[in-house]
Amino acid sequence: MQPPAIELDHVQFSWSGAPPVLSIPSFRVAKGERVFLKGASGSGKSTLLGLIGGVLTHDAGDVRILGQPLQELSAIRRDAFRASHIGYIFQMFNLLPFLSTVENVLLTTRFSRERASRVGGDPRGEAKRLLAALGLRDPALLERPITALSIGQQQRVAAARALMGRPELVIADEPTSALDTDSRFDFLELLQSECAAAGSSLLFVSHDTGLAGAFDRTVAMGDINVARPLS
Repeated sequence: MQPPAIELDHVQFSWSGAPPVLSIPSFRVAKGERVFLKGASGSGKSTLLGLIGGVLTHDAGDVRILGQPLQELSAIRRDAFRASHIGYIFQMFNLLPFLSTVENVLLTTRFSRERASRVGGDPRGEAKRLLAALGLRDPALLERPITALSIGQQQRVAAARALMGRPELVIADEPTSALDTDSRFDFLELLQSECAAAGSSLLFVSHDTGLAGAFDRTVAMGDINVARPLS
């Protein structure tokens, strides 16, 4: 039996000795599950994502990702684990302005040999396939500097980069914020289709609750975090 993609048990986190901003008795995302996470500003969503990605370290409890207890890894090994197993769509994209569209997508395989090995012998071809699947089908766009693309197009590039190399877990932080109403459901369908094809679990964080019905389950931060929210 394969372990869940995400397991948190009795997890607490605080900033510099202040009262806990996160106190989560239990939270799980099953392998292949698609979960919509919602919550008001200050409810701890970004902090939770930081713990799951190993960017932040918790004060107490257990954080296991794909069966790996993150507390057992050094900071360097956590970085390597994240690069190999987690695809992250950042809210601010975090694309490199001096690289082209396709080169930004290829960064994933340059940081992780494991994800590069899953792509096979044609990483550029796979990058182009992902970009086309996510709606960027114009070949002229692929070699342009990323700064020449619209914000909505850049968001799709960020998604393609996260999906490159079939990570077991994809975390999407407000990935439809730059898309218009007509595009967001199409984008979500494509994102979920790529995750399903790769067998990836998806944790999707958004204020856009109109998208929640497209997921297996909706989780509210207020239901899993028993710490007092920030005022």
